[in-house]
Amino acid sequence: MKTRILRNTFISVGVLFTLPLMLTAGSNDEDLNFSDMPLAHRHPTFITFDPPGSRITFALAINPAGMIAGNYVDSSNVIHGFVRDKDGAITTFDAPGAQFTQAFGINPRGTITGTYFGADFTFHGFVRARHGTITTFDVPGGQDTLPIGINPMGTIIGNYFDTNPIIHGFVRAPNGIFTTFDPPGAVFETDPFSINPIGAITGDYFDASFTAHGFVRAPNGTFTTFDPPGAVNGTFPGAINPMGTITGSYFDASNTAHGFVRAPNGTITTFDPPGAVNGTFPAAINPMGTITGDYGDASITVRSFVRAPHGTITTFDAPGAQEETLAGGITPGGVIVGSFADTSGLHGFVRIP
Repeated sequence: MKTRILRNTFISVGVLFTLPLMLTAGSNDEDLNFSDMPLAHRHPTFITFDPPGSRITFALAINPAGMIAGNYVDSSNVIHGFVRDKDGAITTFDAPGAQFTQAFGINPRGTITGTYFGADFTFHGFVRARHGTITTFDVPGGQDTLPIGINPMGTIIGNYFDTNPIIHGFVRAPNGIFTTFDPPGAVFETDPFSINPIGAITGDYFDASFTAHGFVRAPNGTFTTFDPPGAVNGTFPGAINPMGTITGSYFDASNTAHGFVRAPNGTITTFDPPGAVNGTFPAAINPMGTITGDYGDASITVRSFVRAPHGTITTFDAPGAQEETLAGGITPGGVIVGSFADTSGLHGFVRIP
């Protein structure tokens, strides 16, 4: 596993044949106003859900209005995208000509981006408007196009393979114009993972020793590279908020993952939830600096956490979770979306603080 983001988003073929048939669960939340939710209540509540016909549900991203984007696997082991409105209505979709479709990012307008695998055995990008129109695209000269994030303006980021094949980053403007990039020192791979409203991008790159480092690319295209103190076996930023605060993971000399938060001035604070012994993997950060993600405990159970801006960490499991709870996204009000495993499979959840 290179990063926890890849673990939660790109569904492996093996998963399709190992998880049992899922049961569907749901709840009516049409009266909830996710964008206005306060940051904390004494007793958080959970809503669990699955798209119709889902065996495996990955809930990956949530926008301020409470719209959730993700993927599910049906009984034929085909992967589809879905969007869940805050009232609980779920719409499933596929890109035109897709053998499977994976949605990764959603912006405040409800525009979704992701990738699909076509009949040509190549990955292509797509952008889906809120009303359902899907536009497909490829980076010019690229062999596979893998979008991963979208900001409020509709700017999309991701990576693509060239003919060598080496992996590079790209930015697709709302008008469809592409800019490709690599941070200084990138040799094998560039992985953008998150873009904020002004167009600042964070992610990782691999140098000549195949060690991963973090980067932030400013809207004007300039780069700053960084590693938290103690990072020996790789730095993997995963999210950037509107203020430019970045969170992610780094691996120490013993190859254990820890969380970090990097302030806009470059100051880095490292952290682990209580009981984390098998890695800490932050997934998302909201405008206030609240971070969510997951960690492995001593029993090799994966649990989720929420870290307040002042550093207090609260851990949690979705109701019924038996093996893992994987946080994926967080709203400005602190509503968290993710997935959890029980005896019947993998399901989506919404945690309301």
